[in-house]
Amino acid sequence: MNRAVRSALWVLFGLFFLFPLYAMADFSTRNLIEGGRTTAAWRNLVSDEAVYQAVLISLLLAVFTVIAMLVLLVPTLIWVRLRARWARGVVEFLCLLPLTIPALVIVVGLRNVYLWVTYLLGESALTLTFVYVVLVLPFAYRAIDSALAAVDLRTLSEAARSLGAGWLSTITRVIVPNIWSGILSAAFISIAVVLGEYTIASLIGFETLPVEIVAISKSDGPTSVAASLATLLLGFALLLVLAALTRGRRRMLGARE
Repeated sequence: MNRAVRSALWVLFGLFFLFPLYAMADFSTRNLIEGGRTTAAWRNLVSDEAVYQAVLISLLLAVFTVIAMLVLLVPTLIWVRLRARWARGVVEFLCLLPLTIPALVIVVGLRNVYLWVTYLLGESALTLTFVYVVLVLPFAYRAIDSALAAVDLRTLSEAARSLGAGWLSTITRVIVPNIWSGILSAAFISIAVVLGEYTIASLIGFETLPVEIVAISKSDGPTSVAASLATLLLGFALLLVLAALTRGRRRMLGARE
């Protein structure tokens, strides 16, 4: 009976989440003028120069944000756990602080700083990387901190150091492989946040994918829905990849034991 109830719940939840996606796919492939089906909306994601540039900018922002976040957060959290446990509360507070601040307040607070960023680096949309790193800190912090809490970090680092490894080798070759699942989680969550962020990019005036989706929805509904569906499917694909990699790593560790 329990198995039947679980199966029924899975079916209900599956329909609940898949039906809106089906409706989006149906609308984005419908020819509103002549009837029938068409892939024009999906072709516009590549052929339309504005949409293509917005997709490219958002993907580059996601990549740069992930790299900057990992370079900033991973060594910091390792250092805090090994050498400065007194600073753990401060680091946690600073990382979680963006969750409590509305996006509008963040934009207003960073405006003067951002003037210097654009003065030094130009008015490229890729400078949003600095803002997005702040936005993804709460989610990335939880993922990486949980992974670090699950391993004996002090023993691993002391063993590597006793064998002559430097701190860089200890982090990259000993600690990072043991927290790989947390790093992947932080990276994929950060990508999802960047690809879905609209408020800050819109207020600052950059044409990222969410901003472009809203803009083209006023004149081309199917293309905007196709772009939204593509973003959702990419997020689902990242979650599936994360689950597969995590499951594969657990099997490898189980086989070694």
